[in-house]
Amino acid sequence: MTRPLSDRVGGVRESATMAVEELARTLRAQGREVVSLASGDPDFATPAHIIEAAHQAMLAGDTHYPPSRGTPRLIEAIVQKLRRENAVEASASQVIVTPGGKWALFLALGAILNPGDEVIVLEPAWVSYRSMIELNGGTPVGVALPAPGYRIDEGALRAAVTARTKAIIVCSPNNPTGRILEPSEVDAIAAVAREHDLFVISDEIYEHLIFDGRRNPCLAADPRLADRTLLVNGFSKAYAMTGWRLGWLVAPDPVARLALRLQSQAMTSASSVAMAGGIAALNGPQECVGEMAAAYAERRAMQLPRHTAPGLACPAPARAFSVFPRVPGDDVAFARDLLEREGVAVVPGSAFGEAGRGHVRMTLAASSAHLARAMDGIDRHMGTRGG
Repeated sequence: MTRPLSDRVGGVRESATMAVEELARTLRAQGREVVSLASGDPDFATPAHIIEAAHQAMLAGDTHYPPSRGTPRLIEAIVQKLRRENAVEASASQVIVTPGGKWALFLALGAILNPGDEVIVLEPAWVSYRSMIELNGGTPVGVALPAPGYRIDEGALRAAVTARTKAIIVCSPNNPTGRILEPSEVDAIAAVAREHDLFVISDEIYEHLIFDGRRNPCLAADPRLADRTLLVNGFSKAYAMTGWRLGWLVAPDPVARLALRLQSQAMTSASSVAMAGGIAALNGPQECVGEMAAAYAERRAMQLPRHTAPGLACPAPARAFSVFPRVPGDDVAFARDLLEREGVAVVPGSAFGEAGRGHVRMTLAASSAHLARAMDGIDRHMGTRGG
């Protein structure tokens, strides 16, 4: 075939996180010992009561097409969760269960964007935001949040708005920096969004991976933002269910109707079996969530001092899943050399936008033993660099 392929898809960059993970797998296949701090995949097993609920659903014959929006029981569980934990009053018509939180973000963008619409991305930002905006015909507009605080400045946010701006993407707790929004930053988002009639896409997938007594502000619960917030969340991080591919989108009814239309044509629905597990996750015992968050906090407490070794600089994150230290020299070269020489995989900070350049993201989604081994490798690597 000589016919041209899709320019839009061809112009999308490969996920830096997935690229690092693929290289790590290749090195393992060659017999190298590799410790990966690149992936956001919890190293915990899915809690047993969630697995058992899915097993029983399969035995009961729940293996056919479910409703595209999601099963009524899971939708109700999400509605109750939002009321109980987030002070959000949502109707069932506003909820769409999705095959993964990533697809929920894609649905949100697909339902609101027209060609040329702009979406403000607060950087450093998760590597997939820009590509998802572009795949939906939009234009990402980066707003750099300066290190080390990465605080949102209302003036900088307002300066990025044009006549084509449609939305702001917000991630709190943030990937990759680990920050939680402060009240003044919520005020800034609300002021700019209301002044310019913008949607706010709030990615809250890490909401339970918080310690130090903090709570994440849910933007959909803020009266100033409730009618314009598209809330994205899921089961992958809090319940160690990354492979189940299960998330949700909560949006104003006009947006939800279009998002459901897109899902029904593109994906049909999430898995019926996964949704049975999701019901058990939200309605069942929650001790497992706290136990995993506590384990991440312990790992951070053990490892963070080593992230402040000579040549590295890392403020303590508010969530327990990753750290974002500054490294000497070029971050891409640092990450490549660290993997090749010491078998430690991290993600270059520049993958998260220009504001991330000179940093690397390291997750804590690995056992304490693996983390210690990784930090030993980083220490050796810093020594070879004269750090």
